[in-house]
Amino acid sequence: MKSLRLLFGHSSPAKTSSSSSKFKSSKLSVSNGVGSSQQSSSRDPLKTHFASLIKASETALQLRQIHAQILRRHLSSSANLTALLISASSSLKFIPYALSVFNHSHHKSVFLFNALIRGLTENSHFQSAISHFLLMLRHRVRPDKLTYPFVIKSVAGVGLRFLGLLLHGRIIKSGFEFDSFVRVSLVEMYVKLEEMGFALQVFDESPERNKSESILLWNVLINGCCKVGNLGKAVELFEAMPERNIGSWNSLINGLLRNGDLNKAMQLFDEMKEKDVVSWTTIVSGLSLNGDHQKALSMFFKMLEAGLRPNDLTLVSALSACAKIGALEAGVRIHRYTMENGFQLNKAIATALVDMYSKCGDIQSASKVFEETKEKDIRTWSVMIWGCAIHGFYAQVIQYFKKMIFSGIKPDGVIFLALLTACSHTGLVDLGLNFFDSMKLDYSIEPTMKHYTLVVDLLGRAGRLGEALKFIERMPITPDFVTWGALFCACRTHKNIKMSELVSQKLLQLEPKHPGSYVFLSNVYAAVGRWEDVERVRMAMQSQAVGKDPGWSCIEVDGQVHNFVAGDCAHKHAREIYLKLEEIVAGAREQGYVPETGWVLHNIEEEEKEDALGSHSEKLALAFALMHTSPGTTIRIVKNLRVCGDCHSLMKYASKMSQREIVLRDIKRFHHFKDGVCSCGDYW
Repeated sequence: MKSLRLLFGHSSPAKTSSSSSKFKSSKLSVSNGVGSSQQSSSRDPLKTHFASLIKASETALQLRQIHAQILRRHLSSSANLTALLISASSSLKFIPYALSVFNHSHHKSVFLFNALIRGLTENSHFQSAISHFLLMLRHRVRPDKLTYPFVIKSVAGVGLRFLGLLLHGRIIKSGFEFDSFVRVSLVEMYVKLEEMGFALQVFDESPERNKSESILLWNVLINGCCKVGNLGKAVELFEAMPERNIGSWNSLINGLLRNGDLNKAMQLFDEMKEKDVVSWTTIVSGLSLNGDHQKALSMFFKMLEAGLRPNDLTLVSALSACAKIGALEAGVRIHRYTMENGFQLNKAIATALVDMYSKCGDIQSASKVFEETKEKDIRTWSVMIWGCAIHGFYAQVIQYFKKMIFSGIKPDGVIFLALLTACSHTGLVDLGLNFFDSMKLDYSIEPTMKHYTLVVDLLGRAGRLGEALKFIERMPITPDFVTWGALFCACRTHKNIKMSELVSQKLLQLEPKHPGSYVFLSNVYAAVGRWEDVERVRMAMQSQAVGKDPGWSCIEVDGQVHNFVAGDCAHKHAREIYLKLEEIVAGAREQGYVPETGWVLHNIEEEEKEDALGSHSEKLALAFALMHTSPGTTIRIVKNLRVCGDCHSLMKYASKMSQREIVLRDIKRFHHFKDGVCSCGDYW
């Protein structure tokens, strides 16, 4: 209540002065460090000299040394030097020192409070900034227009709606509500608090002078409308703006992309007369986040053609798009660009490169980039370990895990997901269970639903279905659809009809309209020839209006990504692709291949079953690749679903006949086919 009274009450006036500006870093020079300072007394060259040194400090140690000299010369009473020390400490993220300097100052003026509150806010110490604002009021130091924007930002940072309303009331009483920066800060606060009604009200009540002078006021509001999905109002504000800058266009385009309106976003982007790196980064990352990875890459390379230098986020977004669709050639081009144009192999770019190479099937290049990266954080390690795990390279997973531990980095939940995945894909059940126990016992990491699901998968793949079911029943959290689905997949693999029916009921209770439960059960019945039950399940699907997700595959050839769907006849080379596929199947038959028609869902003639299998998207992608790539070239295919047993079998034969390595990435893992053998050892 005392804090609320302070916010509502009036404080006695005190001396005010302007806030210190953000200081640029330069080399520390004790002998020649004298420089001009508007806030230093020109009558005292020593103070001016120390002010210059403070601004030039680049490390916390330098700042402490300068502070020591100030204390020795009895200059600590200088409000200007004290404020500069606080600001410099904050800029160096040396917050404890900034607080210490502030606490030891005798005369706490608005100048000092502003420097500290600003520093705390810019370092995301929002609670402390608010506390020191209340301390300011208790000291009867009157806030000025330079205080409020940072306090407002801190209130928004901690999401305190009620405190925000109280602060707004105090600003009105203090007479600062029409200050341009305060006004923008208020609108931004309400946007972050998702109180768009208040944000629009503050905007509507703003004098025309504020609206005409502050483009930022409009941009913040447009961004807020986009954030809550009110695109109509965002477009209305954009069109009503008296003047727009690049930020205005970028804000609306970003909002449209976040809300999935790709066409409108592209239209606005094309209309922009001037585009900066933020504009291009927005469009590249936005397209990729909306699943249009090919277009995202196309826009990235257009940006390079336009002569603009990307920033780290642009590169990471483009590399992420490559990873999603397995566009290795494009990823290699981007990697080469970074090396030729002086980009540092920092954590963000290195992690994106490792992820790209891993997901594009080139784990050797991923390892090479990883080893070249000097500064690695937990995400860099997790991406490398995950890459090895989804490729089924268990030995490398353990090797990297040990290296990470020895480097002093403590594993997190994501690392253990990778370890469990590796164990599941290689059948190392007991080791996987040990890792699961180690999470809680050795590292105090509470398992999530994903960890429990992977243990079910680990046991299920190994045929230990009874243990998997007991594990689910003993889980401390309620198992979800995916957890039961992992057991269902294992039941299908091991043809346990009784348990399949039990688990199916659980799945249908959880998500009656999810196609997975119907498809899995239909597959189980089909595998043992119970066609009447298959038909019953299919009829249930139709009555519930449940549709099966279509399978698709993509492959990159000569820098161009080609997409195929099951039964695809739309591709311009469709006729040649099917003829080539017939040739592959005929050759495989001579080598002993027999189509595994048990993967077809319904009771039709064997010949029709083979036709249905022959239209799977990964087979079409394989045929296209064999037609349009040089002998000896590795074929890399990405599929959105789990590869079926028949396609898996044909890939082995195709790799032997063509003397090619075929790398297939499905939704679960990578399969490396070479000389008629798959890296998964048929354990998948």
